Amino acid sequence: MTTQEHDASVYEQVQESSEFQELKRAFRRWTFPMTVAFLAWYLLYVVLSGWARDFMAAKIVGEINVGLVLGLLQFVSTFLIAWAYARHAERKLDPIADKLRHEVEEKTQ
Repeated sequence: MTTQEHDASVYEQVQESSEFQELKRAFRRWTFPMTVAFLAWYLLYVVLSGWARDFMAAKIVGEINVGLVLGLLQFVSTFLIAWAYARHAERKLDPIADKLRHEVEEKTQ
């Protein structure tokens, strides 16, 4: 067995391991719902901008209207999602990924 074949078999073993499957599940359990939620929030903003112009133009304070506030909240929600993902990855994903990486490094040396 060549070195490349050995390395490939190690990666295949890791990919089939229960730890790797758990890593994929933990990633998907968080990422897919958050992606759907963010896209729904974004599409709501787009729909309101196109079909609820009076609502979006409603003044809140001075010249600040609903559309401006919702637009700025798009940026806020993006940063909050990035922060929440970093926390999720640090708590749930990184420990499993580190363990798998160490196992691969031991087997390929």
